[in-house]
Amino acid sequence: MKLITTSFEPDGPIPARYAFAKPDPDQHATLSDNINPALEWSGVPEGTKSFALICHDRDVPSVGDDVNEEDREVPPDLPRVDFFHWVVVDLAPDLRSIDEGEFASGVVAGGQDAAQGPHGSRQGINDFTGWFSGDSDMQGKYYGYDGPAPPWNDSVIHHYVFTLYALDIETVPLEGEFTGQEARDAIEGHVLAEASVTGTYTQNPRLTPR
Repeated sequence: MKLITTSFEPDGPIPARYAFAKPDPDQHATLSDNINPALEWSGVPEGTKSFALICHDRDVPSVGDDVNEEDREVPPDLPRVDFFHWVVVDLAPDLRSIDEGEFASGVVAGGQDAAQGPHGSRQGINDFTGWFSGDSDMQGKYYGYDGPAPPWNDSVIHHYVFTLYALDIETVPLEGEFTGQEARDAIEGHVLAEASVTGTYTQNPRLTPR
């Protein structure tokens, strides 16, 4: 199975329009267009009954002490963890593409109310739900796609991995609200094939390509 995108070059920078936040010269970062990228896939195995789609950032700092703090950078040798940006299950088996902006267009304070997504899908909550849990202006349940927003002072460029899974089940055994890790656990043993495409993003001016 092969997964491609026309929204950015494989392993290349993700344009800011697909991000949750973008660099700002006056306040380091500001909200961006937050549009989901376009995706297409082929080579689907026989017996596929549904698809799941997960996007995660594999480079998130495991400790937040230095995150977005003035006059310092998050050190490159700090252990990194996954941060889920998009969790979708029960996509129709005859689906072969997702249009740009079909699942998200714009930042919604408190998160999109989108547990039910296009093409008969169900969407999990992404990790902005936990990130904004103590912010009175932004806290809420963030369903569906919310794009890159790495620390503006991180010393490493972040990698965003979009992975499509062809499954042998019509419905993933999850009820109600679910996370990216719960979706990964629920599809284990049901994956017929998977394919990924990766893009990069940074808000650190020192690392931004000129």
